[in-house]
This record gives sequence, C-alpha cells and structure tokens, in this order.
Amino acid sequence: MIGAHYDSAFTSPGANDNGTGAAATLELARIFANQSTQRTIRFVEFTNEEPPFLWTENMGSLVYAKQLHKNNENVVAMFSLETMGYFSDAEDSQKYPLPVIGLLYPNRGHFISFIGNLNSSDLVRKTVGSFRRHVQFPSQGVSLPGSIPGVGWSDQWSFWQQGYQGIMITDTAPYRYPNYHTEEDTADQIDFEKLARVVAGLAKVISELAK
Repeated sequence: MIGAHYDSAFTSPGANDNGTGAAATLELARIFANQSTQRTIRFVEFTNEEPPFLWTENMGSLVYAKQLHKNNENVVAMFSLETMGYFSDAEDSQKYPLPVIGLLYPNRGHFISFIGNLNSSDLVRKTVGSFRRHVQFPSQGVSLPGSIPGVGWSDQWSFWQQGYQGIMITDTAPYRYPNYHTEEDTADQIDFEKLARVVAGLAKVISELAK
C-alpha cells in the first residue's frame, strides 16, 4: 500500500502538507503502471486526514484500512507519504518531540525520515536499508511508541489500528517545516530536486519489497 492524503489544513494551500505526498503517490503509480511485480501494489489517495477528522471514524484511510481487514487482505506494508518536500542545512533546523531523541539524530533538517510504530520495526529496518542501497540521500529511520507526538500523525496510523505494519515517510513536518499548517505552505517552499531524488529512491525500495 502506497498512500497519501490530499486534503489540507483549514486556510492552508497545502503545497507541502500534503501536496508533496499526493504528487509522489501519483508519480510512483505512473512508474509502476506498466511494471510486473510478484506482490500487488496499490496506490491510494485519502481524504479527511487533517483535523477534525484525524483519528476519527471519518478519517478516509481508517475507513479504507477497516475494509481491507474485513476482506482479509494480506497487507504486508503500508507507506504513508506525508509532507516530504522541505529540507534545511541550517544548524538547529531539526526539532524532535522528546529531547532524548534529539541526542541520537541530526540537528539539521537535511534528511528524509522513515517512522514506524514498534510493531513496524522490521519494516522500518528493511525500508531504510533498501533506500540507502539505492540512492545517495540522507535518511533516518526509527520505530517509536505511537503515543509519542508526531509518530501517528498520518495515515499509517489507520493501518496500525488493523494490525498492519506501516511507515510514515516524511520531512517530519512541524518538527522542521516552519510553514506547517499555515497560509505560507506554498510551492516556493518545496525543494523539488530533493523531493524527486527521494521519490526515485522510493521507487527502487517498492520494487524490491514487491518481490
């Protein structure tokens, strides 16, 4: 499952959150449209991810994940593409929800992150390992309790509720991006060259996992 939400926060243009994730999903779907893989790959755009729908019965990805579970679908991995286009080499441009996490990871927001809950730790390791084999781009991976602020703030949360493994692939949104959920979340804030490199790397990861 490759998915992203296409709604934006109230009054925000949503170029990064989540125009980048929605566009990345479409590009990956284009790449794989004529490729044959051993595992089925589904590309889905979700509505109702933003508040007031987040973590409610009306969250689009939760409705979809529940239906998959009801149908006994064998979902082996879910990638939530979420706010992926802002990068900074400035000192202290990267923040974290807990001080102890900041001691283990960079203070510069120049990397793409792969974030899963504890149940998704194996998927995080496989995904980050594959990404690093296929693309020269700074990356960080972590599996954390879903209760930590930010860890479950996207559509992978819905799949966790059904027992599926899922990862959020993100620039960490409010922990880096100064225009998160504001009227300044516009296209000029996005580093399209770096976003394209990340998406190209993800295509290689998906191809490998689909085998």
